[in-house]
Amino acid sequence: MPIDLSVKIGGEAGQGIQSVGNLIALVCRESGFYMMAINDFESRIRGGHSFFQIRISDRPVHAPAGRLDLLIGLNPDTFDLHKHELKDKGLAIIEGETGKKNKKYIAVPFNAFGKQAGDKIYSNTVAAACCLCLLGAPPDVTEKILLQQFKHKSPEVIESNLKAARLGYGAVADINFVSRPLAEPAPPKGVLMEGSKALALGAAASDCRMASFYPMSPATSILSWMNTFSQKLPLVVEQAEDEIAAINMAIGASFAGVRAMTATSGGGFCLMTEGLGLAAISETPVVIIDAQRPGPATGLPTRTAQGDLNFVIHASQDDFPRFVLAPGSPEECFSLTQKAFYLADKYQVPAIVLVDQYLADSLYVLEKPFKAPDIIERFIVTDKDMAVPKDYKRFALTGSGVSPRAIPCAGEALVMVSSDEHTEDGHMTEDGNHRNAMVDKRKAKLPAMTEEMNLPTLVHPEAETLLIGWGSTAGAIHEAVRLLREKKKDVGCMLFTDLWPFPAEKVKLLFSVKTKSVWMVEQNSSAQLGCMIRQQTGVAWTHSLLKYDGRPFYPQEIVDAVENQETH
Repeated sequence: MPIDLSVKIGGEAGQGIQSVGNLIALVCRESGFYMMAINDFESRIRGGHSFFQIRISDRPVHAPAGRLDLLIGLNPDTFDLHKHELKDKGLAIIEGETGKKNKKYIAVPFNAFGKQAGDKIYSNTVAAACCLCLLGAPPDVTEKILLQQFKHKSPEVIESNLKAARLGYGAVADINFVSRPLAEPAPPKGVLMEGSKALALGAAASDCRMASFYPMSPATSILSWMNTFSQKLPLVVEQAEDEIAAINMAIGASFAGVRAMTATSGGGFCLMTEGLGLAAISETPVVIIDAQRPGPATGLPTRTAQGDLNFVIHASQDDFPRFVLAPGSPEECFSLTQKAFYLADKYQVPAIVLVDQYLADSLYVLEKPFKAPDIIERFIVTDKDMAVPKDYKRFALTGSGVSPRAIPCAGEALVMVSSDEHTEDGHMTEDGNHRNAMVDKRKAKLPAMTEEMNLPTLVHPEAETLLIGWGSTAGAIHEAVRLLREKKKDVGCMLFTDLWPFPAEKVKLLFSVKTKSVWMVEQNSSAQLGCMIRQQTGVAWTHSLLKYDGRPFYPQEIVDAVENQETH
């Protein structure tokens, strides 16, 4: 029988829920299982309900499951909030007096056992051990992971955590759970990888030398990882006073010759739009990661969304070319971040990477190691590349629209740049002919930029029903297609990562005449990608499944929507 279990750990913010989840995830990986975990938390430091949900399987999984096999409640409220998610044979273990139970839950005094181990703070280790015991994990595997996790802590802390784990195992040792997959471990599979870490690794592998930011959830973790890498790499990570300063720092660093980036969320990107225009008119490469969350204004600070697509494509005044890429997995976070740096340099334009809270904060098993490029191509010219360096023109008119890019103060070539419209040599001008020439020059980049866009991934593209999505919805959509096809439904999908410039003519050819039903599956309220496809290709969708409550898609939600439509 295939193994596919879901575990949810819930409680108040500040109770160490993520620590419990990470410990369980590490033991699952050590035991040779695939897993995928989502992190759901409120913006309050304490008091708000949070949870960590892990899906454990013997085959790769890329989306959470909606029904629970096991619920671990660090407070009694967790059971009331999530009991409806339990499967018929599901079980809840909640904080409470020993012996208190009913058909659906058993109480374990996590807090009392934590104090017994040394302090109430160890109650989360007790809870994790209860969960792992029920799943069949041998105690020695759990202790091995605990020793790895706390190796830099004092002997007292290590011993208290080990004692807490033993108390947790003992508390549920006599309970027969529906499935104990970890009792038969296999060799470990890969490493655990967060989306935010994959983005940071992609930047580091691209030879990013400067990252500036102002903290804004859910992008802060990306720069936190970058800061960790800066301890071993020639990389400067700078916290600016605000988002305006952050993007201008990145543009300045890029102008000086190093690859640079910033990361923010939609609200911070609002403040960066003037800087985006500066990068565009000065033709300075810069990479911006927008980790989306629901808006407008503060919106839902710690939730997920896909509402910024229209915004990032059209942000800042007037028209200018830019790239917009949207990864849907850690592997794509790594590769598309590299692509963003490469394309920004090659075409001297801003490149925007669109992710979201769900992708940034989720945890995956990565089987194949990331590979950095062997060569970093910078597309920078020096005096030796010029016949007469003193005649250098930063914005020389070319057929491709891309001018030779020299670095200021690096030779005889004089680099002149401003935020005003300019002549070929960089001097400000209000002459109409020069203005037209520069606008046309920048637009001339678009044909080649469009050719750089990868077409969407197609799965059963000639199916009668086609599901279309972008970015982080890919995992849920792909699994929904599999589940529907197992039910003999003729369903396929089209999954986008490269969004702008939009390769309209090539995308139009991908739609099959056999397809009768086109579904847009997006986490916004207006089907932003669907509208763009219709605008660019003339192809209109017939149905939409739009989710904008700040929570990610579950594959079963998509399955239910398609099946319900077929019955009406």
